[in-house]
Amino acid sequence: MLQKFAAAATVALIGLLPLAAPAQETEAPATVEITDFALGAADAPVQITEYASFTCPHCATFHANVWPRLKSEYVDTGKVRFTYREVYFDRYGLWAAMVARCGGEMRYFGIVDMLFDQQQEWAASDDPNVVVGNLRTIGKSAGLDDAALDACFKDGAKAEAMVAHFETNMAADGIEGTPSFMIDGEKHSNMSFEDMKAIIDAKLAE
Repeated sequence: MLQKFAAAATVALIGLLPLAAPAQETEAPATVEITDFALGAADAPVQITEYASFTCPHCATFHANVWPRLKSEYVDTGKVRFTYREVYFDRYGLWAAMVARCGGEMRYFGIVDMLFDQQQEWAASDDPNVVVGNLRTIGKSAGLDDAALDACFKDGAKAEAMVAHFETNMAADGIEGTPSFMIDGEKHSNMSFEDMKAIIDAKLAE
């Protein structure tokens, strides 16, 4: 299964290349470090990492139905540290992640919200140019300008580093589908808020 993910990631990266800047612009491009974005207290007693794709319908459903209560009841109250890890099943998901990261740490989760809330609209077209236009609209809604978006879409080195980061983490945690969750190092599949609440509360009671 992980080989399929790797293949999908490779397709995603290849799909991005027409938008990327020429590869020979610099002789020795700097190494790009990819970090995960997180919300909540760093020393929260429960650590949750979500693996999700911006083009995954089940991930959008989780974001709509579970995430608001998880955030308000556990993340905002200092009980949970929530880390989001992007999964790229296709080039659209990779492009969406590049736009989210384009906003930096301050805008990242706001753009994540828009990407999931509007998933059925921005990702619906079979025309990559339409999807890119839709993603640019989301980026502009978050306060990014054309120059910033152009730079993000053309950053082939960052895209390659993002794919490598994704493949390494997926393999390390044995992730086989999205959304998946690592809760204090234990892997869990998609679940309702009630099921996640039960797991969190049990860990908080330990």
